[in-house]
Amino acid sequence: MSTARREFWQGVEVIHDVVYFAPDIRERFDAIGLKGWWMAYFASRSAALGTPEPKLVTALFYGFAPRAVERVLPDAWSMADRQVVLDTRLQLARDALAPAVGDLDIDPLATVLETIVDGLDFSGRALAAAHASVDRPADAIGRLWWAATVLREYRGDSHVALLTTNDLDGAEANALAQADGRAPERQRETRGWTEDEWAAAFGRLEQHGWVDVSGKTTAEGHQFRNQLEDDTDRVCSACFTDDMLALAEAAEDSLVELARAIKENGAVTFPNPTGTRVP
Repeated sequence: MSTARREFWQGVEVIHDVVYFAPDIRERFDAIGLKGWWMAYFASRSAALGTPEPKLVTALFYGFAPRAVERVLPDAWSMADRQVVLDTRLQLARDALAPAVGDLDIDPLATVLETIVDGLDFSGRALAAAHASVDRPADAIGRLWWAATVLREYRGDSHVALLTTNDLDGAEANALAQADGRAPERQRETRGWTEDEWAAAFGRLEQHGWVDVSGKTTAEGHQFRNQLEDDTDRVCSACFTDDMLALAEAAEDSLVELARAIKENGAVTFPNPTGTRVP
């Protein structure tokens, strides 16, 4: 079965991720009533779902310790209006992308990504479906980021399904990503796991044969982690028609160009806890 290539998904991810690395993210969300970076993160990413409780957000975001979510939700919903949270996030994305976009004509790319989104089957992809249900912006940069966000969460939902199928919990998935060099050393802290939980996760990975006693991935573990990515690409592309695959291929060069411009502009830093890679 044909799949949308990794370059397509990586480009989409980089475009979406600008909202997590803007230098003024905390100040913007504090200004509307939220308190702190993590409240801004969990509230802004989950607001497409409505005003969800911690259990739902923990389940869909997957890699975070429950306590990390519980520290800020549901308190955030009494401190800021949901629609204002969504509007603030979108404007943050526009402002972060604008310098990288520069004089590039991104309207055709936005249209291609929107067309792909319109053809998606959202069965089993709750977070992606929620973001697809948010009002579509009218401007080119807003449309581009909206479509990239839906596609990013679509792949993320698919990836979570595969992680659970392979019996990996949130701590183990993050520990394996760190061991394999896909996430930074501070991954435990950014995802809210205790040292004991992290050590136990590495212990279970070692039992599988995926990491060695020093905490580095084995050849088997590296192969397994690569296979997870390949399987995610395959599952994501399962509902792509031939026309959608052709559109994804046609978008690759523009996505790569913009992703690299975003990196050069510093709008997303690498490596980072999301595991984003520049195509």
